[in-house]
Amino acid sequence: MASNQHQSEFLQFLVGNGHQSGDRLPPLSELSTQLNVSVSKLREQMEVARMLGLVKAKPRAGIHRIEYSFLPAVRASLLCAVGFDRSQFKSFSELRIQVEAAFLPVALETLLPEDIADLRALLQAAQSKLQNDSIQIPHGEHRCLHLGIFRRLENPFVTGLLEAYWDAYEAVQLNLYADYDYLCEVWDYHTRIVDCIERGDADGARQAFLKHIALLRHRPNLAE
Repeated sequence: MASNQHQSEFLQFLVGNGHQSGDRLPPLSELSTQLNVSVSKLREQMEVARMLGLVKAKPRAGIHRIEYSFLPAVRASLLCAVGFDRSQFKSFSELRIQVEAAFLPVALETLLPEDIADLRALLQAAQSKLQNDSIQIPHGEHRCLHLGIFRRLENPFVTGLLEAYWDAYEAVQLNLYADYDYLCEVWDYHTRIVDCIERGDADGARQAFLKHIALLRHRPNLAE
């Protein structure tokens, strides 16, 4: 890809010079001379790259290229969209459902036995919270279970989008309250999903996921 697609000289340099994750970049003073751009302008451009999750910079450690992640960019945009208009969460939720359903069978092929054991442990932890005398919403377990299914999927755009969904879920505070019967039904479907995963039944897991998502109609704020 031609580096001149970027308006930022810093991004042009980052993309055009083939830097790999972990590589240390020249100091801004050196880049300023090399690129004929002021240090102050480069510092602003580097901050944009840092917010996009492309580089990290620390005093004395310097500037380093880091492994690409789609999450920082999509999360920043999504949280702004939801902040401007909460109903945008519904639109993004619909996208998430389609992406998760489409890639679920692919993700299941990548899971190891220890990953499935972790999903079982999350089910047990969630049930413990729901059955405790002081009932707790198992939101952490909910998020970890969904994302855990995709933990080994080597597609940063899918995983970044799914992670951003859960950050937005929390931003609109859908993790703070839910009807108890609704939660019990949700976790019943989670159990069915994991049962299918353990049996190697990808289609059954996908169907259970879609039925699980259909419970949305019971939540006025479109949580699930």
